[in-house]
Amino acid sequence: MKQQRSSSHSVHQLQVHLVWSTKYRYQVLTGEVQLRCRDLIRQTCNALDVQILKGVVSKDHIHLHVSYPPSLSVSDMVKRLKGRSAKLLLAEYPELKRRYWGGHFWGIGYGAWSVGSITDELLQTYLDHHKEHPNGDENFILE
Repeated sequence: MKQQRSSSHSVHQLQVHLVWSTKYRYQVLTGEVQLRCRDLIRQTCNALDVQILKGVVSKDHIHLHVSYPPSLSVSDMVKRLKGRSAKLLLAEYPELKRRYWGGHFWGIGYGAWSVGSITDELLQTYLDHHKEHPNGDENFILE
């Protein structure tokens, strides 16, 4: 899992664990919306040269473990991921537009933890915990 990446002027191994939730923690990331959200996150990461190492789309929040280039700040990466996905999800799903009539799909803020001070096994255990809800519903894996 620990692989160095390189560009024309750098060699780097920058990884971060990101978490953000839907506004009011409404459990709206289900079914088709959950699939579309996963696809939008994948597309945005590809466009930003961000590699998804692990990730989960739960019913009311997102977990991502990503490797990103040094030209991209964590805050800009999250802004683009949240912004593009919110805009397109609200445009494509009228039921979301009605619920989030103010146009704010994601909650304010996010959590970000640099990955390096914890073991891969600890992170994997944490993400595995989020793969399945206690009621048996599955989350969609982003890998």
